[in-house]
Amino acid sequence: MAAKIKKGDTVIVLTGKDRGQEGQVLKVMPKDDRCIVQGVNRIKRHTRPSQTSAGGIIEREASIHISNVAMKDPKDGKPTRVGFEMRDGKKVRIAKRSGEVIDV
Repeated sequence: MAAKIKKGDTVIVLTGKDRGQEGQVLKVMPKDDRCIVQGVNRIKRHTRPSQTSAGGIIEREASIHISNVAMKDPKDGKPTRVGFEMRDGKKVRIAKRSGEVIDV
């Protein structure tokens, strides 16, 4: 099945502590149905010093379930679902809200 959300897409968080925030998808994990969104679901990780890093408390993004995010509509900037259509013999992703083509 084709991916509805891909790396580099701008998404809006629908539920959870970061509801309403938007960010760019950094990584998608299709096996786990999860994705990492820039600036969303930040966690603090206590790391021990090693030869390569100084250690300490490192803040980074944790993964979020793919069902808790929605694509940002290219036309009005609101959350939208993603659909697929054949245009000019090519399968493209479209925003269900406005009908705009997401892929270029």
